[in-house]
This record gives sequence, C-alpha cells and structure tokens, in this order.
Amino acid sequence: MNKSTLIESLSQARASQSPDHFDVSAEPAANQLLAWRRRVGHVIDVLPSSSAVSQPFNASIDRYDLGDRIFSDCASDHLVLDRSVSRISTDNKRDYVFQVYTEGGIECIQGAGLESRNPGLASIMALDLNQPIRMHRSRCRVLSFFAPRHIVEPVLPNAESIHGRVFESNNPLTRLIVEHAVALAKGLASMNEREATRAFDTTVQLMLGSFAKQAKLSGNVRAAARSAIFDQARRYVKENLYQPWLTPESVLVKLQLPRATLYRLFQHEGGLGRYIINCRLREAADELVRYPNRQIIEIAYSLGFNSPSDFTRAFRRHYDMSPQDHRFVALQKLDKCL
Repeated sequence: MNKSTLIESLSQARASQSPDHFDVSAEPAANQLLAWRRRVGHVIDVLPSSSAVSQPFNASIDRYDLGDRIFSDCASDHLVLDRSVSRISTDNKRDYVFQVYTEGGIECIQGAGLESRNPGLASIMALDLNQPIRMHRSRCRVLSFFAPRHIVEPVLPNAESIHGRVFESNNPLTRLIVEHAVALAKGLASMNEREATRAFDTTVQLMLGSFAKQAKLSGNVRAAARSAIFDQARRYVKENLYQPWLTPESVLVKLQLPRATLYRLFQHEGGLGRYIINCRLREAADELVRYPNRQIIEIAYSLGFNSPSDFTRAFRRHYDMSPQDHRFVALQKLDKCL
C-alpha cells in the first residue's frame, strides 16, 4: 500500500461514526430509572411513579451526531414521557423528531391541541419539539431522527401540523421506511459523515413524503394553493397577535376568503378561533418566563383576554396548570440550569 492510499484509508477510518453509548445496566437497580431520566432529560422529562423508581429498569441508547442532525437507537422498558410548555420555555430544543419503532410503540398520546387517544402500536411518529406532548410508551426499540427545522419546513408546508401524527405498519411505504431506518442503524457505524448524513436525509425525505400524503399536502396545484393560503393566514395571525381586534372575522375580511374555506384550513386546530387562542396562550407562556416581574394581568390584557379569570381558565385548560404555577415551575428549572 503506497503512502497516499494509506493516508486515504486512515482518513476514512477516522471519518467513520462512533456512537455515544449509554446503558443503565452499569447502575444499581434502584438507580437505573433515575439514571435514564438524567440521560434523556435534556430533551424530554421521564415521569416515573414512586413504585417504579426502586424497580430494575432496562434501557440503552446509541447516539450519533451528524452536524446539526442527530440519530439515536434506543431501547427501553415502559415509560411515561412529557415535554411540557414550561420545559419548552426554558430550553432551545426546536427540532422535528421522527421516531421509527421496530419493537413496541406508543400506547397513548396527549398534548396541547392533541386529543387524548390510543394510536395502537405506531410504527412511525412525528414530534415537533416546539409543542408540548405527553406519551405513554411500551417496552420498545425506537430509532429517532432529529431533523432541524430548516430541513423539514421548506419540504413540508404546515409542518407544525404533523406533531403527534402516527403511521401504523399496514401500508407498503411505512414498511419501506422502517426497513430503510433499520438498515441505517446497522450500517451507520461504518459510514463516514457524508454518507451517514445522506442516508439520514433520505430516510427523513421518505417520512416527509408520507406525512405530506397523509395530510393531503402532496405537490399538486390545489394542495400547494391550500398550503399557501394557510401559511398566509398563520402569518397574519402571528403578526397581529397583540391586536385586540384580531378575531376570525378580521382574518376573513383581510384575506377575502369564504368562511367555509378558512374553517377547513384550520379544522385540525379546532377552528380558526381556537388557533388564535392557542397562539396567544403560547405567547403568554413565553412571556410569563421571559418577564418574571411583569404582572400576569398585564400579559393577559395585552394578548386580548377580557379578564384575568378568562385568561387563567383558558391557560389551565390548555396547559393543565395555572399561569402562576407555570411561571414558578419554569423559573425553578431555569435556576437549576444556571
């Protein structure tokens, strides 16, 4: 082997992917679940019962960092996982996550804007880390693709709407995606970063195509027009969130759309009125943490709520806690991070 060939071989060897491996089996049985909670706590909270903490718990993960993308291969016993609005307010995790379950799956999903439901054992699930969710997960093996927003949103109009969506393993495309993800997990350690990133992106593109088809956002003219109108309406709402006159009626007048058309666009949000309220509540949740000395009543009135009681009632219904509790919990978590 000549010198240049040797250098090239060594370079390729150094470029192969080495996972960051973690396994709770090295911990005493009574510490295993808590060790796992610490390990995944930078993304999502584990909610253990008091009885489960002291019981043996099995979990392991291989994590690969591919620039601004992350792939993980994780196996764990049954878990309840929670990403709350207070958690979102205090971290900077905003990726989309596509989870491919090769064993087990999601038993129950709950979250703001999501109905409590049992999706069966899902093969593929999409998450938007910018939105809250709680899920009960069976004993499983899951391959997770953390994709930055700049990769997902240009490809999938209204990407936020895929949060909490699932695919079950009863169609050929889903099976193809699962097979592709499993092959990636097996071969990733021997790939250089460019090969690994390309394989990662191919799998994500397959999943985005599937979600686009499920959400009726395929590339035909009608779907593109519908997506463009929906984005226009969303932008108008966000730009005028602090205006007291912002209502579904004002959006109708501004965009000159039939009421039925606008309702269909926001049907998955519970209607345009509900979408406006949810946006205001999310903005209020951020302001409660961003401005800890600002009175809650000021935040409520600035975002168009008619009274403190209306605001508190809506906030509690949306986030399952009062504005005061949200501020207290979020600021305590922030203090621990500092």
